Amino acid sequence: MRLGRKTVGSARARSPKYDRHGVTPGIVHLGTGAFHRAHQAVYLDELLAQDSSWGLVGASLRSRKIADELNQQDGLYTLRENGPDGARHRIIGSILRVFAADSDLESLLRQMTAPSIRIVSLTVTEKGYCHDPASGELDLTHPDIVADLENPTSPRSAPGVLVEALGRRRQAGFGPFTVLSCDNLPENGATTRHIVLSYAGHRDADLAAWIEQNVTFPSTMVDRIVPATTSDDIAGVAAAVGVEDACPVITEPFCQWVVEDAFCAGRPAFETVGVQMVADVRPYEEMKLRMLNGSHSALAYLGHPAGFETVADATASPAIVQYLHDMMTNEVMPALQMPQGTDLPAYRDALIDRFKNPALHHRTWQIAMDGSQKLPQRLLATIADNLESGFPIGRLALAVAAWMRYVSGFDEAGAPIDVRDPMAEKLRAIADQNRGVPAAATKAFLSFERIFDPALATDPRFESSVCNAAVSLHDQGTLDVLASINAD
Repeated sequence: MRLGRKTVGSARARSPKYDRHGVTPGIVHLGTGAFHRAHQAVYLDELLAQDSSWGLVGASLRSRKIADELNQQDGLYTLRENGPDGARHRIIGSILRVFAADSDLESLLRQMTAPSIRIVSLTVTEKGYCHDPASGELDLTHPDIVADLENPTSPRSAPGVLVEALGRRRQAGFGPFTVLSCDNLPENGATTRHIVLSYAGHRDADLAAWIEQNVTFPSTMVDRIVPATTSDDIAGVAAAVGVEDACPVITEPFCQWVVEDAFCAGRPAFETVGVQMVADVRPYEEMKLRMLNGSHSALAYLGHPAGFETVADATASPAIVQYLHDMMTNEVMPALQMPQGTDLPAYRDALIDRFKNPALHHRTWQIAMDGSQKLPQRLLATIADNLESGFPIGRLALAVAAWMRYVSGFDEAGAPIDVRDPMAEKLRAIADQNRGVPAAATKAFLSFERIFDPALATDPRFESSVCNAAVSLHDQGTLDVLASINAD
């Protein structure tokens, strides 16, 4: 049996505790990928038991595969939480339907224009914002932005879709919705606001002014490890729950959501289901970006070329665990300014324990994707702060050098790496022009201003640290380099 409204009662899993027939949409979510379905959609599933006006309508801006799969299942899917003590299964029902923007854009825009929609949220990954990750500015040369400005009523990009929907609401007199970014961007609300206003300003100055005056863009911090779902996962879920599910999501027991309380059109009672509503998200966001995401990236770029397929595989190595522990302790935590009572050592230790979870097969290759978009927030910002404050940067610099080696396209054994990155061709060209000469390759990478701020790239302390690390990785390999740096 395929999971759906007629078969959900047969599933051997916890099912929605509300009547889905009575649920009405209050939120449109752009980017209905695995993370959203393991995170925000789960919180909304809890909320619908007390308020049926906050159902989710999803949108896939790129591939229609997930839209087709979820719609065939009436929006239902299985959440599998893999913990050290076993797996738990739950059917999530908060998603009412999903639009595929490439074939049903007009229906999506009509839904976003409906008065009942009070929030539009996003998980489109860093590259979905069509911006320069080093500066945070809208990339006016991005093909989707170029196309959207030429044909704004049929947008392809997330900024274009948001502005077109807001423009239609303004024209219809329906008022604004809140734009809620749930992506790993620095100050994601302010960043999204800046990108949307920039795009709107190039399209229509009056509309941009209306958005600026009426729309709120709360910042958020989201935290849950969500590996890519494999065919083995799909088979395992079917065996466990007794129905076939084409799009289950696999995750860990831990889940956190911190949200700035600034909603222009009302919001659900998020705080009743464990969401932390705060006045300022920035300290929590910075803690997570720099400690969890920074450590994840460092682990991926060091671990994948060394042959560690998953995070759990990598953290079975004492050398990698010590490196991560010391990087967070000596180079990341000193630069953080947290609210009183925050226990950073406990957070660090909990992260390492989460990484070690043997039931969570989180591939290092997946984490390594789109590094050109992630590096500035996850590693480079900490390095810049440390240089200004006089804190060490050696382990962070090693992670940057490991990224440079990774995007060169070959692992330590000489096997090719399938590098997935919007700048992959340009990065591979830099590597090819300087192959076998890591010092020259490092300088060439650092001159790439789309990733590296020139002020940081030309700092001799940073340049020499990355260069030395790149040479060591080339000459010695990952584990020998880690043994040396751990001994310091």
